[in-house]
Amino acid sequence: MTMHSSIPPVIEAPRSAPNRPRRGRTNTELYAWLFMRVSGVVLVVLVLGHLFIMNVLDGGVQRINWGFVAGRWASPFWQVWDLLMLWLAMLHGTNGLRTVINDYTRRDGTRLALKTVLYTATTITILLGTLVIFTFDPTLHS
Repeated sequence: MTMHSSIPPVIEAPRSAPNRPRRGRTNTELYAWLFMRVSGVVLVVLVLGHLFIMNVLDGGVQRINWGFVAGRWASPFWQVWDLLMLWLAMLHGTNGLRTVINDYTRRDGTRLALKTVLYTATTITILLGTLVIFTFDPTLHS
């Protein structure tokens, strides 16, 4: 009877980055991790509050039209509420996608290109959303 000894294959850890040089010690990843936790909790409150108010207290989504939005955004409270949802959701999602890009791209050029597209799309969406919330003109509806 012969015994075959086999050496198990070495499996690289999913978050290791053997080809990337170590940069100076910063707390960027710690702050990003903390932001994800805090923004996630705040988003749960904002989104569930929004859904409860819109669907239970305000009579449901069938009431939503141009006039409803115009009346809603006439109040600074609702402008800030929607602005917080927009900004936190975009930044939370961007931070999550940034982590995925860092974890799964091997080439520095690909990583740079993907992050450039991500940050550009995020910036445009936040700027346009903010502009719409604060410059919404209910008199434009025909």
